[in-house]
Amino acid sequence: MLRASRARDETSLVEARVVSPYPPRDPRDPRWSVNNFNKETLLCARHCGELLAQWGRGRSLSSLETLTSVTMRPQVSVLLLIWLGVLGCVGAEFFTSIGHMTDLIYAEKDLVKSLKEYILAEEAKLAQIKSWATKMEALTSKSTADPEGYLAHPVNAYKLVKRLNTDWPALEDLVLQDSAAGFIGNLSVQRQFFPTDEDETGAAKALMRLQDTYKLDPDTISKGALPGTKYQATLSVDDCFGMGRLAYNEGDYYHTVLWMEQVLKQLDAGEEATVAKAQVLDYLSYAVFQLGDLPRALELTRRLLSLDPSHERAGGNLRYFEHLLEEERQQTLPNQTTEAEPAAQDGIYERPADYLPERDIYEGLCRGEGVKLTPRRQKRLFCRYHHGHGTPQLLIAPFKEEDEWDSPHIVRYYDVMSDEEIERIKELAKPKLARATVRDPKTGILTVASYRVSKSSWLEEDDDPVVAQVNRRMQHITGLTVQTAELLQVANYGMGGQYEPHFDFSRSHEQDAFKRLGTGNRVATFLNYMSDVEAGGATVFPDLGAAIWPKKGTAVFWYNLLRSGEGDYRTRHAACPVLVGCKWVSNKWFHERGQEFLRPCGSTEVD
Repeated sequence: MLRASRARDETSLVEARVVSPYPPRDPRDPRWSVNNFNKETLLCARHCGELLAQWGRGRSLSSLETLTSVTMRPQVSVLLLIWLGVLGCVGAEFFTSIGHMTDLIYAEKDLVKSLKEYILAEEAKLAQIKSWATKMEALTSKSTADPEGYLAHPVNAYKLVKRLNTDWPALEDLVLQDSAAGFIGNLSVQRQFFPTDEDETGAAKALMRLQDTYKLDPDTISKGALPGTKYQATLSVDDCFGMGRLAYNEGDYYHTVLWMEQVLKQLDAGEEATVAKAQVLDYLSYAVFQLGDLPRALELTRRLLSLDPSHERAGGNLRYFEHLLEEERQQTLPNQTTEAEPAAQDGIYERPADYLPERDIYEGLCRGEGVKLTPRRQKRLFCRYHHGHGTPQLLIAPFKEEDEWDSPHIVRYYDVMSDEEIERIKELAKPKLARATVRDPKTGILTVASYRVSKSSWLEEDDDPVVAQVNRRMQHITGLTVQTAELLQVANYGMGGQYEPHFDFSRSHEQDAFKRLGTGNRVATFLNYMSDVEAGGATVFPDLGAAIWPKKGTAVFWYNLLRSGEGDYRTRHAACPVLVGCKWVSNKWFHERGQEFLRPCGSTEVD
């Protein structure tokens, strides 16, 4: 039976080297077998592990002198470091936090410094060898012209013996000297903390998420033509091919087509690359077939065979596609008036639907489209000074308050946090940042999810006086008590960082969500913006058609529960993907208990 074969079925080691930054580790290679490490190597593992732990806690190990000073043979030292490097590649999920990714910048700088030191050492060694060779060339030219006459002088005879017995072996030692040991050792240690395959996949998916949300074509991303950027960054042909192949391996044929077409575009423009056009057509033809565009799959396969007539899989696919087209033709003959709907319009395929019903509304708001701030509604929004319900501190220094939305009432406060407080909060939070989680509605267990891409940490008042100071300020502004509120949560968004539409309160089927806290449901949300964002990163409310843009030092506040205690489903909101910039926020969730007299039940559900 004829069928199309996927390009994935024939991925060779050579192909893998094109995309992967490291060569594949063959388990049959004895270098990667733990059994081949001798006893001396294994005895050193504990000591090296302690040193690596010190490095991970922030102590400086700019060179590997400490590690390589362990009593072992040099070759064993390098093997051990490589082994530890392999075992140390744990999932750090760097892509979920730009704040954590900044550490990689300094790690790369340290590697460049180490590499330059290695180059200088190699150049110095080669200069010595070259000097020796020049000296010996002149000497041998003279001695070979008259060997007996040359050796007639006893000093020459002595020096010949000395050179061959002492100097040439010394040169041998110099040539065999491993100048790369320091660099390789440093690289091996640093690699414990490098991004993983999961990070690379997450980073690529982030670019695709930005591509979809903000309607960017691959050419725009490849050229780095993004709004608000200070630095120029482009994607090479091989980078684009990596994006396409990752989408392909994830079964995402929609993005496979977009990125493989970009690869062809850049190849046709004359860009140099390691990937061949035939390889690109191999992926592209199967991807468009999966999207239902049989005629184009056939055309691409013919192009592939014109470049590589011996491509066995393409030959099989060609026959299969021709067979399918003939079947379609036979089926349409009795009903010739029926026209099949094309799989693509002008070569553009429809983006597949996903799990989020309000995807189009949500992403439109992220782009600033579909905001329902009508002139009539705008007339109901005001600015004022907020005195905090008679709080003495705010009577002296009130906050500027601005209505962002009328119903439900969403307000923004200005100058809530100073730059110094923000930096201190970030400094406290950064070491504690961990992948943000969501509660599984079925199991109630906290877990990571692709629709929440950020890292967060929780700060207690005892951590630093500035935390207590910020907590008191939020209490004064809202008139609610922080005694039953959750800890201050600090979040930093990563590449394309987002949190898709969600509720802050627990719904009827999630009654046990906050049971262990014993403080009831989340009555209100106070969200501090701790950074400006050059592009993207808005807080949007899809049911309202509202979009609120981050502004450093400001905060927004809204009630999640109606006065009846029921959830206000209009407050379903989302954090849009960050297109350009580094987004930091902190928030306080106030709970029901303790607010009975501060926000009592009302005669109407709405404030």
